[in-house]
Amino acid sequence: MLPYEFLGDWSGQLVTTSIHAGHDLRPEIADLMILDEEDRLREEDPFTDAIGSLMPARLMVHRSRFEADLNRSRDMAVYAGPQYCWGFNVWSTGGLPAGPLARSLEYWDAFYADLAVRLDELAARGPFVIFDIHSYNHRRPGPDQPDESWEKNPELDLGTGMVDRERFTPVIDALRDSMSAQGFDVRDEVKFFPKQMSQWVHNRYPGTGCVMTLEFKKTFMDEWTGLPDPDRLNELAQSVVTAGDAVLAALADLPALAVEDLEALAS
Repeated sequence: MLPYEFLGDWSGQLVTTSIHAGHDLRPEIADLMILDEEDRLREEDPFTDAIGSLMPARLMVHRSRFEADLNRSRDMAVYAGPQYCWGFNVWSTGGLPAGPLARSLEYWDAFYADLAVRLDELAARGPFVIFDIHSYNHRRPGPDQPDESWEKNPELDLGTGMVDRERFTPVIDALRDSMSAQGFDVRDEVKFFPKQMSQWVHNRYPGTGCVMTLEFKKTFMDEWTGLPDPDRLNELAQSVVTAGDAVLAALADLPALAVEDLEALAS
């Protein structure tokens, strides 16, 4: 299987990504990994590809974040020790040897090079939006323990901290208002702050790219067994479509930027 795929029709201005949905490992990484597969799955974002599956343009990553985390900077993309990955010992050799490490970083490099080709085309047509879909655990104390508190675990943790708010506030509001109107408990960056992909897009496409991170609480699956709730997943997928329509309408109403404005943002 390919490490990642660009799926659907990319002729529009809205893309959904699921860069932590993957579980695959290339053979040399699987041979060196001592992390239990169930623990690994629990820290990945399974089924986030299904949440974005009804959108026209999608980026699906099949490789596990434990091979190389595409949402961390290049120097932090391969987990070097337990302090970087929820206290887990990952590698039989303590750290990843130089050869496999270099090949994992080649994968990270290839991902961003290929993404640039796709997004350059979108940016040439005007402003665009990425829904960067993730999920998070809310039952960490154990499978037989109560859920963690509602106050610290919104159903949807919305990450917009790297977005140019002067430019894209109407787009952010459209997403938040749509999800709230559909009954979601939406709060901003209670659990997480956007990371590498958001930073990379906003640096490369200032005034044009807008990445909003949608961190869904894992109410659509059992985070301990890995079993999904198909009905809830379908509801979430439909909600993202509805929110996408609202966001595209807001995007279409943004004023055009003059060339000198774009040059100033890029400088």
